[in-house]
Amino acid sequence: MTTRNDCFALDAQDRLSPLREQFALPPGVIYLDGNSLGVMPQATPQRVQQVVRDEWGADLIRSWNSAGWITLPQRVGDKIARLVGAEAGELVVADSTSVNLFKVLSAALAIAKADAPQRCVIVSERSNFPTDLYIAEGLARERGCELVLCEPDEIEGLLDERVAVLMLTQVNYRTGRLHDMAALTAKAHAAGVLAIWDLAHSAGALPVDLKGANADFAVGCGYKYLNGGPGAPAFVWAHPRHAERFWQPLSGWMGHAAPFEFTPHYRPAAGIARYLCGTPPVVSLAALECGVDTVLAAEEHGGMPALREKSLALTRLFIELVETRCAGQGLTLFTPRDERQRGSQVCFAHDEGAYAIVQALIARGVIGDFRAPDIARFGFTPLYTSFADVWDAVEHLKQVLERGEWREARFNERAAVT
Repeated sequence: MTTRNDCFALDAQDRLSPLREQFALPPGVIYLDGNSLGVMPQATPQRVQQVVRDEWGADLIRSWNSAGWITLPQRVGDKIARLVGAEAGELVVADSTSVNLFKVLSAALAIAKADAPQRCVIVSERSNFPTDLYIAEGLARERGCELVLCEPDEIEGLLDERVAVLMLTQVNYRTGRLHDMAALTAKAHAAGVLAIWDLAHSAGALPVDLKGANADFAVGCGYKYLNGGPGAPAFVWAHPRHAERFWQPLSGWMGHAAPFEFTPHYRPAAGIARYLCGTPPVVSLAALECGVDTVLAAEEHGGMPALREKSLALTRLFIELVETRCAGQGLTLFTPRDERQRGSQVCFAHDEGAYAIVQALIARGVIGDFRAPDIARFGFTPLYTSFADVWDAVEHLKQVLERGEWREARFNERAAVT
């Protein structure tokens, strides 16, 4: 069985370990929740202060030109494109993941209807992130379409001549299951179906190749593995073959071909720029750029393949240690054991007290999170999670379970955010 000394030896051999210094990790904390909110980069406070004090405070509105505020959505977008297999000029940062999903799903439904009017079904995974399903449900109602939900192994069988769009999150938020983007996109296209991918739990954590997979549209989150800070803006990508086929429905002034002509009628910008809407959130974009830069720094240490290799090693170690050191304590692995199907998180179910177990761990400085009804969820960010962190986290988990700490009343009081 792996020992703590073995973990220290793995850390000593880890080529990504220098990247941990990019982050302001609080002392005494083992952070296993980067799949929900990434750790703050060391560079972020100074950069945000510069934007607020110098660019806004001193240069005021001149900074739209002098500091390049107006091109931030494209500049940061080009950086994210390098992480998800897109080209420069194909991806922009804007709005939230939910809003961007509304844009691309609306466009995809319009494209499908123009090509084949009978296509009016959206297929998605039953356990997809709820906001994705809510957006799809609302659009389906508005467009007179149907949202069909299924289990992962049922997807292929539902792709027929009635389906317009297959909408999936590449890594499931509850299970950590990784979909094969290329294979499912190919199956969708073979049936005449467009494929939309939510990269919220994969961008920045594992290799993503949107162009290689021939995906149609993608959206993603800026505050998880991209370390952009709470509420960081999201990103949106459309394959160039689709980018100019239809207006996206939120035709705001920043998506206009010439925003400062101030004409009364909308004329969409070329390419992905039309997926912008309102004024860019400059301070948040500056913080997000710092976060994206922490991921791009891995390019000098093996890049996304190295991050994926370490991610699998961390999750493999966590599963091994929990199942050996916490055996008989009511935990059941909920994440795929097959590494080809696993993202960068591990989830264990506990029928009685998953929420309370997570709260007891947080009180000890081990931060994960809970997902209803019975999932304790732990994210592993290769940029800053060490193998010693994994060992120590499992040691705390072992003590919480063996001592029955999770049964204490204080750990069973539900907070607003879980």
